[in-house]
Amino acid sequence: MTNNRKQHIWLVFIKQIFAFFLLSGCASIQAPTGGPKDTTPPKILEESPKNFTVNFKADEINIVFDEFFKLNEAFKEISLSPAVDKIPEYRIRKKTLNIRLQDTLERNTTYTINFGRAIGDYNENNILKNYVYVFSTGAKIDSLSISGTVTNAVTKKPELDATVFLLPLSQDTIFGKRRPNIFTTTDSSGNFKLSYLRENTYRIYALKEQGGGDKIYNSANEAIAFLNNPIALTKDTADIKLEIFQEEPANFRITDRKIENSGRIVYAFNKQLEQPSIKILNPAALDRNKVVEFSKKRDTAYVWTENMNFDSITVAIQNMGKNLDTTVIRRSKRDTYNQTLAATDNTSGGRIKPGTDLTISFSGPVASIDPKKISLLQDSVPVTGLRIIPDSSSTRRFAFRYPWRKERQYILNIDDNAVTGLFGGKNKLFNKQYLRDDEENYGNLTLKVTVPPKSGNYVIELLDAEDEVMQTDAITSNTTLNYQMFSLGKYTFRVIYDENKNQKWDTGNVKEGKQPEKIWNSGKEITLRANWDLEEELTIPPLP
Repeated sequence: MTNNRKQHIWLVFIKQIFAFFLLSGCASIQAPTGGPKDTTPPKILEESPKNFTVNFKADEINIVFDEFFKLNEAFKEISLSPAVDKIPEYRIRKKTLNIRLQDTLERNTTYTINFGRAIGDYNENNILKNYVYVFSTGAKIDSLSISGTVTNAVTKKPELDATVFLLPLSQDTIFGKRRPNIFTTTDSSGNFKLSYLRENTYRIYALKEQGGGDKIYNSANEAIAFLNNPIALTKDTADIKLEIFQEEPANFRITDRKIENSGRIVYAFNKQLEQPSIKILNPAALDRNKVVEFSKKRDTAYVWTENMNFDSITVAIQNMGKNLDTTVIRRSKRDTYNQTLAATDNTSGGRIKPGTDLTISFSGPVASIDPKKISLLQDSVPVTGLRIIPDSSSTRRFAFRYPWRKERQYILNIDDNAVTGLFGGKNKLFNKQYLRDDEENYGNLTLKVTVPPKSGNYVIELLDAEDEVMQTDAITSNTTLNYQMFSLGKYTFRVIYDENKNQKWDTGNVKEGKQPEKIWNSGKEITLRANWDLEEELTIPPLP
């Protein structure tokens, strides 16, 4: 056999061996495919010493699981109660959690290690919720419990994964400063249970944080619930009802400020204002001709100025004529702005609600509209009689009024440069097809409301299937409310007991011990059908 032939065979052999090991190696690390996704959290196989051990004398605890696991934010999620000076060490050894106690334990005391949401399996992080390891250095385990439900104060729906915690009355000063040691998490029905408690007097809270958290109530974005009176725990206590709410921030703060590409200046606030206003302090000359609009909730201000020839703009945010804050936005002279006026309408899918106008809104204040550059086609035929009426509350919004007819197709055409902005800029071509919607897609409702015998103030909210408020009415006595031309679908009612008579729902304040205003959800579902004039009755119960 020639040397070349031998070399060729040897190279082929080497390649085959290499391919074999390569495939074998790939097979050894390839993740399994197919089958259902693992949704089961780790299971406990063994605890040493056993859970609920009395006369506990060990200096370490070992907990064995059925699979590999990890700890999520152990120092936030795991707590030992009563608290000790030296925090235990938590170490993972394969499928075992080793806990080394670093401090001397008190005599005749029940301890609980609450793992919260710390333990999850290694691959999918399925959480073993509310696992508690309990032991006593004395002859008995404290066995008292507190249970109940957490619901949303407005919707009355149960709150999932809210943290319910206890603070002994003697430690209540740590509220909002340190995380509690005694806590649990609500289930999908909003239920909770705190077990293995000693006789004591406690304050109870429920906290809903965004995206996890530190279990400390320290942000206006978090929701809180509490009982006004402490719980003197001498026996098992059940049916505790906590209604969670988001406080209105005590102090006003500007949460965002920016100049958009269109030249619109935006200021966002952390709370709703009653009578907001904006004053430009510098350049002061811009204040006279500025245009200001506020969002529906009056928590955002939109400002347009006659020019953008400033290095910075300083404004004062005011409420009811009083200064709340002063803020500065700086810009570069190289910044340019596209002041083209974009148009939007008030329709859904191009359908004009019967008995209403077509409303066109522009992205900036409007100085003038050239009607010669606007046309309306009905079934492809030009028509006359279209009226353009400015909105008295906005320089950007206009009603396009016409006797819209059923079973007709309309095309509105707004040519380029038909609309001129107050501070510059013109529109681009706007061309859209419309239909006047059919009355059969709407219904009417007459609601006869009966108030409690004792006089009071009430706010009635009509809610759609997505719990969006469709109409609000303030009443003080028996009355009849009319809901005309509402889209077909399901509706419910919510009643606010308006104790301070300001015609809105007022939230609570935990530091002041103030609960939110009470709300009653009727629970009765009303279905609006085509061409129906529905009559319903609503009897408001006395204040809970």
